Amino acid sequence: MDFIVPPTMTAGGIQWEKVLPPRLNGSHGYYNWSPSLLIPETDNVSSAEVHCDDIGFTVQVDVKQFNPEDLLVKVVGDFVEVQGKHKELKKEGQGFTTLQFSRRYRIPKGVNIMALESAVSPEGILIISAPMLQTESTRCLT
Repeated sequence: MDFIVPPTMTAGGIQWEKVLPPRLNGSHGYYNWSPSLLIPETDNVSSAEVHCDDIGFTVQVDVKQFNPEDLLVKVVGDFVEVQGKHKELKKEGQGFTTLQFSRRYRIPKGVNIMALESAVSPEGILIISAPMLQTESTRCLT
């Protein structure tokens, strides 16, 4: 039996064509299907480094392609969310190009969320940091 799958996205945001193997006798052509197609493609827009120790919690995100006013950092529950959106008009006149990303990082237990700070370095690295709460036995749990 041959099923036709509509070209829509699954609930997880993965294209149906990457979830199901291709039809062997259909008009979609032949290509090699493998489970690796289920792995989401990365956009390589930003890379991050997360560090947590007895002193504090730090996230460093490469945001060279964004201006500081294009970035939004906020705490939502146990996560720090970083969003960037840069809109640029095309030189030809009509239309524009948009570059955006959104990342979430879990804030470890014991981090002083009220003291969380963020800043962009001259090299284009967004640095988000917060000290550990002052307790007798402070440990970084992730």
